[in-house]
Amino acid sequence: MQQLKDKIVVITGASSGIGAITARMLSAKGAVPVLLARSEKKLKETAAGIPGVFGLYICDVTDETEVARVFTEILAAYGRIDILLNNAGYGKFAGFTEMEPQEFDDMMDVNYMGIVRCTKAVVPHMLQRGSGQIVNVASMAGKIGTARSVAYTATKHAVLGFTNALRQELRKSGITVSAVNPGPIATDFFKTADPSGNYQKNVARMMMTPEYVSARIVKLMEKRKEEIDLPGIAGFGIRLYGLFPRLADKLTYNAMNRK
Repeated sequence: MQQLKDKIVVITGASSGIGAITARMLSAKGAVPVLLARSEKKLKETAAGIPGVFGLYICDVTDETEVARVFTEILAAYGRIDILLNNAGYGKFAGFTEMEPQEFDDMMDVNYMGIVRCTKAVVPHMLQRGSGQIVNVASMAGKIGTARSVAYTATKHAVLGFTNALRQELRKSGITVSAVNPGPIATDFFKTADPSGNYQKNVARMMMTPEYVSARIVKLMEKRKEEIDLPGIAGFGIRLYGLFPRLADKLTYNAMNRK
């Protein structure tokens, strides 16, 4: 069991949702959350609810130069980064023909390349220390595709592919590489992904609270687990899907395609 007290935990996308809540939960356990996001105003609002010591940096994960500078500043200020939580990301649910190629580029730049940039900035330091943990927030969408989420699903498949391969590459280095694969969460994510609210209504029974997901992320950090699927029953379904993917596509089409 990894003790989180005094751990330096960098969190991207920390200005709202599970990023903000996880920061508060980590602080309550004695960790030092270092919050990263594009909006200074929202970061300060989040910071106001953190009970202990914290850090706060403005950072756009799509800007390679800015990411490198911010992580250099964090290492200079704290001396180390124990855990990196790659949480920044967004989605948009729309039909393939309704989305412009640039929208695919933009989503991949944040959801996937943002993780690559931040991980690239921290891995050399963790390798030097021989310890650390990288936690990537992927999605159930990274394991099973559904209609009207082609662009988003592709980004999360990329995140999981990256995570799984990097885990193998770093397995004997002392660095744990973890994936968190949640289903729908009741956060502001849906303001962009589903402005109509139809999808949220259709999956209301499956919707998880951000507090539940954040608590599971903290537990994953404590146990240094390599992967969790949320909710648990969905993880069981994903395993069945892996055995019979094409049959599952046909049988679950009506149930899964609610966007």
